[in-house]
This record gives sequence, C-alpha cells and structure tokens, in this order.
Amino acid sequence: SSKPNVAVCKAVITSSIWISGYLCILFLCPSSLADMSDVVPPEVRPKPAVPAKPPNVGAPSPSSSFPPQIPGLGVGSGPAPPSAIPVPIGSHGPSHGASHVLGHAPGHAVGHVPQSGGHGHGGSHSSSGGSTLLGYIGIDTIIEQMRKKTMKTGFEFNIMVVGHSGLGKSTLVNTLFKSQVSRKSAGWARDEKIPKTVEIKSVSHVIEEGGVKMKLTVVDTPGFGDQINNDNCWEPISKYINEQFEKFLKEEVNITRKKRIPDTRVHCCIYFISPTGHTLRQLDMEFMKRLSHSVNIIPVIAKADTMTIEERQEFKQRVRKELEMSGIEFYPQKEFDDDMEDKSDNDKIRETMPFAVVGSDKEYQVNNKRVLGRKTAWGIVEVENPNHCEFAQLRDFLIRSHLQDLKEVTHNIHYETYRAKRLNDNGGLHPISTNGTHDSNL
Repeated sequence: SSKPNVAVCKAVITSSIWISGYLCILFLCPSSLADMSDVVPPEVRPKPAVPAKPPNVGAPSPSSSFPPQIPGLGVGSGPAPPSAIPVPIGSHGPSHGASHVLGHAPGHAVGHVPQSGGHGHGGSHSSSGGSTLLGYIGIDTIIEQMRKKTMKTGFEFNIMVVGHSGLGKSTLVNTLFKSQVSRKSAGWARDEKIPKTVEIKSVSHVIEEGGVKMKLTVVDTPGFGDQINNDNCWEPISKYINEQFEKFLKEEVNITRKKRIPDTRVHCCIYFISPTGHTLRQLDMEFMKRLSHSVNIIPVIAKADTMTIEERQEFKQRVRKELEMSGIEFYPQKEFDDDMEDKSDNDKIRETMPFAVVGSDKEYQVNNKRVLGRKTAWGIVEVENPNHCEFAQLRDFLIRSHLQDLKEVTHNIHYETYRAKRLNDNGGLHPISTNGTHDSNL
C-alpha cells in the first residue's frame, strides 16, 4: 500500500513545481502572457469573472413590439446609438416613455412602456410633441376627394335621340330622367309641322339629385326619316357632331384657356328602330354605318309593346346579325374593353341589345303601387317591369354603370380621332360656321 502513496506524492510535487514556475514567469514577464497562452493547457487557464445580473432585467417578452436590448445599454453605459433607440411609428423622436426602456426604470422590464398618463406612447399626446392622426389615411381616400369635387362642380352629359316621328323619342327621354327634359316638354306646339329638312334642336336642363348637379342637354333631330327622299339625311346630324368637336378643339388650343372648357360634345346617340318585326331599313343601316365612328350609338327598338315576346326576340336576333354582317359597331365596342371583367360585363349587354323599350310618363295604380305604364284594353304595360320590356336594363346601363365611360370614350376615342385628322389635314384651325339652333331653358 506504500507504493501508490509514493506515486501520488511524486505527482503532487511535480504539479506544484510546474505551477510555481508558471506563476514566477507571469509575475516576472507579464508581456509574455499572450505568448504563453498557446502553451498553457485550457483546463488550467483562469476563467473570466461573470458580472452579476442586474435586478428586474429579463428576456424581452415575445409579444413586445421593441427589439431585444443591445449589450452595453444598461445603467451607466452612456447614451445609446440612434439606431438602437426604439421609436414608435407616428412619433418624431423618442418620447419620455422611451427613456424608461433605455434606463431600466425600476418595476419595468426591457421593452415595456408605461401606458399611464402622457408619459407613454399609448397616451393621447406625447411629451416630445409627436403628432396625432385625426383619421384614416390611405390612397383610397382619393375617391372621397373626387366625389366632393364632383358634387361642387357638377358634370355635363349630352344625349342625342334620332329616329323618325312617332316612335316616342321625347317620352322615352322624359322617362329615363323622370323629368320633363325633352324638347316638346319645353314648349312644343301641337300644330308644329314636320320640317322639310332635318333640323337640330337642343334643350338643356340642370338636374340635381342627392347633392350632385348634372347639366343635361337633349339634342333632338326632327324630320329625320320623314321625307319621301331621305338621301343624305344624316349629313346635318354628322355636321352638328363635328361642330361640337370643333368648338372644344378651339377652346383647347387657345393660349389662355378657360379653367373649365364647356363640353357640348354628344356623348351618346340613342337610335330608335321601328318595330316592324322584319329587318332593318336601309336608312337605319346607312346612318349607323356612317356615324358609328364619331359618336356612341345605342340602338333601341321603340314601342316594343306592339310585338309579342317571341316576335321581339326574333327581331332582336335578326337586327344583331344584320349589324354584324354590315360591320357596324354599336356601343359598347369590343375593342374598347379594358380587361376581362369589363369584357364579361359588356358581353352580357351586347347579347341583350338592341333594348326593346316602352316609354311613358303616366302613372297607374297596380297592386296598391303607383307605376309608370301604358294602359291598353288588355291591361297595363309596366315600363319598369323587366317582364314587360327592357327599359330598366337600358336605364341601368345608360345611367348607373356606363355614363362615365360614355364620356371617356367620347373624349379619348371619337374626339381624339377628329382632333388628329383635323390638325393633320389642315395644318391649323380655321373658323367653322354653325347653323344649329340651341335653345335653353336655364
């Protein structure tokens, strides 16, 4: 048993001598410590002292909106770099509440901001003068701005009705806008004779609904198709449309332009087709072919209550086929569809056109309700009933869904086509005579 004790003693003595030599070298040559670090085994190297953990300092909460604390930002560590200061969104700088985060105020963990009074970011006002949002802010608020602007300035809409006498043009326009806006309603004499040539007469009204003002101009074309010889009877109408383009162009090229150029351009032309039940007349085809490139044409079948439902459907299909074979495009044109959604919506409308309509400004009692209609010996034809006619679809299409698009197509397509041709052909602007009569009851 003595031999193991001798071995242990030798090991202890050897280790003591080796450690004593290392300590002597350390005290005598401190600069050689760095060089000796590669020689000293890891198990005998001195371990660095671990500083005590400050009180009330823990790991940041997972739900905290502030980033974890950066080492060196504790008490007495000096000012933090700007990138390390958590600034809430909407504030212009660190508020008093942020100093608690940086200074580890007693009772608050890192990332916690006091919410009481005005010292925290959750208060209504910050001590550093940060701004407080007064309401929702987003790019979609431009819609509300445009609405307010339109309600102040209003807008203009010009509609033309074309068709021979007796098809109910004036009545339909009055029914569309539920007002006496037609030319005959503004002072038409019963003994008025049919003019020998096509005349252009317009009347303007200011309609206000829901705080929105609209200047509506209805352009009538008495005498169209009423003569024995109707050759070139569309020329006065085409001339009138181009005259309105010319007026707008002259105002646009002036050096000192008006803040708002009066818009008298025809945005929509409702063409009335006689309910023959057979085919389109040659005059109908010629008119739409010549004017479809300068105005938005919407064909309608007038007095549709004179046909049965089957006759009406067959006549509509025949009209669409004839227009397609003749290369006549009516509004909405397929080439102007902006995207697939517009194409899908407009395809449904094109399949319904031409609208078979009935107009009336008289009301009758039906099932304890006052409705617009035409009274016959067999009952009352309700104008706004989709089962009786397609007036409701026409009004929805013309006013609710496509009124603004009609104006945009007029300006961006038809007017631009006229403008480019006018400037390229003549190289300048020359006066153009206007023979139309423009009556107004404003």
